[in-house]
Amino acid sequence: MMKRKAASDNERLIGLWLLACCLVLLALIMLGGATRLTGSGLSMVHWQPLSVVPPMSEAAWQLEFNAYRQSPEYIKVNRGMSLDEFKVIYWYEFGHRLLARALGLVFALPLAWFWWRGMLPKRLNWPMLGLLALGAAQAYMGWYMVKSGLVDIPRVSPYRLAAHLSLALVIFVIMLRLALGLLWPARRSPEPPGLIHGLRLVFALIAITIVSGAFVAGLKAGLVYNTFPLMEGRWVPTGILALEPTWRNLFENTATVQFVHRLLAITTLAAIGLVWWASRRTGMPSALARSISVLLVLAVAQVLLGIATLLTYVPVTLGTLHQGMAVGVLSAALVAEWLAGRSATLPGADQEATSAEPVRV
Repeated sequence: MMKRKAASDNERLIGLWLLACCLVLLALIMLGGATRLTGSGLSMVHWQPLSVVPPMSEAAWQLEFNAYRQSPEYIKVNRGMSLDEFKVIYWYEFGHRLLARALGLVFALPLAWFWWRGMLPKRLNWPMLGLLALGAAQAYMGWYMVKSGLVDIPRVSPYRLAAHLSLALVIFVIMLRLALGLLWPARRSPEPPGLIHGLRLVFALIAITIVSGAFVAGLKAGLVYNTFPLMEGRWVPTGILALEPTWRNLFENTATVQFVHRLLAITTLAAIGLVWWASRRTGMPSALARSISVLLVLAVAQVLLGIATLLTYVPVTLGTLHQGMAVGVLSAALVAEWLAGRSATLPGADQEATSAEPVRV
């Protein structure tokens, strides 16, 4: 009994640690959005993965500034920028890279401790190694993205930006999924399959909408068609199929990219509303009912925030909050789906709670 309790305590501690990692990653995603919105992402033209020390003297600052002055962004966009102005954008990018390194330490050091102390369940060995590999890949992907704006065109590739954000979301979802399995290791006793399938569809729609938002950001499509619900006075703007081949419009045509993002956002909100309406039935566990209601509230807030961001020409504060809220909506969908699959042991369930068995995550 004592051994089982110790194992349960260890799993709870590891679950809480993974949730803390999720919070740090959320902050990193939001800071990345602020870095992009302030035009700071190309201010550091060298990749020094082990460097955590900013310029400490005026001479060091001048060296960084001289390197930036050779970049396409300075030559074509920011020519004439002062050293003090450069320091502002440099600190955003430096802070983003520093927080990314901090996340690596927040993940790797406790993980090493858990392994050394024998506290990590064997079933988590490969998932944790996979997360370490994904973290390393994400670090390189960040630099690979920045490199695309240091050649000729002073703008990161929307494709690489979307890949960078997508990989961050994959890491976030895996960590949150593992944390849920450790904190609520209940035996599966799912709700009707329709509800779970609906929540999984909602989760997929949210993820696709977020990735489409990365293309909106990469093309700066939020700075055009700043009206809602119409675009240039039309429901469907002109020129959405202007590029050849046709598939390029989905990723490279400013009008099409914004139109698709709007359509996905409204479709996702409608799908969440339908799931919420369908879930209103007697006997549903209170925790599950609350999670679906939270999902709906967050989705409504996110759509309203997106509209406000568009109408005000994407200010840094609103744009950053919009990106962070997107991760919040995705998290709420994942939590709701998880709870739906384990409803028998939640407060308010019709049936009697069953004994807990570890879930293989």
